[in-house]
Amino acid sequence: MTESDQTRPAMTTTDPFDLQSERLGALPIVERFLRRMGLADLLDRHLPAGDARVSLSVATAIGVLVANLCVEREPLYGLADWAAGLEAGLVGLAPGEAALLNGDRVGRALDALFDSDRGSLLCELVLAAITEFSVDCSQLHNDSTSIVLHGDYAAADGSARAGKPTPALVPGHSKDHRPDLKQLVLILTVSADGAVPLTHRVADGNTNDDATHIDTWDGLVALTGRCDFLYLEFPRFDGHLMAEHAQSERMSTDAEDPAVHVGVQARGREVVARWRSDRAAAGARPWRFAGLAAVLGRPARRR
Repeated sequence: MTESDQTRPAMTTTDPFDLQSERLGALPIVERFLRRMGLADLLDRHLPAGDARVSLSVATAIGVLVANLCVEREPLYGLADWAAGLEAGLVGLAPGEAALLNGDRVGRALDALFDSDRGSLLCELVLAAITEFSVDCSQLHNDSTSIVLHGDYAAADGSARAGKPTPALVPGHSKDHRPDLKQLVLILTVSADGAVPLTHRVADGNTNDDATHIDTWDGLVALTGRCDFLYLEFPRFDGHLMAEHAQSERMSTDAEDPAVHVGVQARGREVVARWRSDRAAAGARPWRFAGLAAVLGRPARRR
């Protein structure tokens, strides 16, 4: 034993320790993906900053809510308790800021998000994801569903808010088999490559699915900057109408190339055949697949 060892105070079991435990879970992975997409910068740019009296910015509150939706889905009143046990930096908070996440503050942040230019925000976010992760947009899948709500919601009548149209909460064809309830229609398009959400919108509760595809198509063309993608929709749509729309809009000179036309049709037949084969192998009911509508360089031929 050296002289320094003799003079060093011995550690006893009664020495005080300060143990601090913080949960991480999947948040480090979620935080990395959100950072690569630049979500925090987008929220700062598109949402109001408030003034010096604001304890927690709108962008920060929405960022915490997004992280929560990715891993927990706590109600608004539970966000503060959820965030309090986390490493604050993983959800964009400074130490001690979790206590500021009360339901009223997050609710006001959601109101601010609703009144913002959400179209531009989402467009920039999707383009960032496509670019950052090299998402293949050559094949896109679209579907819609109904979302029922319990209650009257008399003010949700489709009136404009802040100069923007809003969907009407009304009865419609209920996929939940609840025709007595008011509903909205959610329309979502994802890439075949990784099922990355590219576009979504909410429509009136009595919207017919067939009436949504032209707007969805136009939005996808504007977003991706191309019109030779394969558009798959479950379970049905009017392919002739889509082809005629594509032709009338003259979306791309590439669509005039017969090789593009033939290649897209061949790829579509291959996808349909593989889909039917997979369903048959799984013993699933052979639903009618009508999900092929790529840009056709000439008027559709009716059979």
